[in-house]
Amino acid sequence: MEVHFSPDLQTRLNRVAADNSSDTDAYVQQLVEHYLDHDAWFRQNVKKGLEQLDRGEFLTHEEVGESIERMFRS
Repeated sequence: MEVHFSPDLQTRLNRVAADNSSDTDAYVQQLVEHYLDHDAWFRQNVKKGLEQLDRGEFLTHEEVGESIERMFRS
C-alpha cells in the first residue's frame, strides 16, 4: 500500500517521527495501529451503551445532577 501526504504533512511526520526516535514509516504504522485499536474500543463501548439504553439502564439528567450534588456534599 502506498499513501501520499502533502509536503507539509510529510515534513511534520518526519519531524515527529525523528523526535520519537523512529523512522517515518514505522511511526505511521504505529499511529494507524493505535487509531484502529482505539476505533474498535470506541465502537464496542458505544454498542454496549446502546444495549444498556435498550434495556432501560440509564440515569436521567436530574439523577446525574443529584448524584453529583451528593458527591460534593460528602
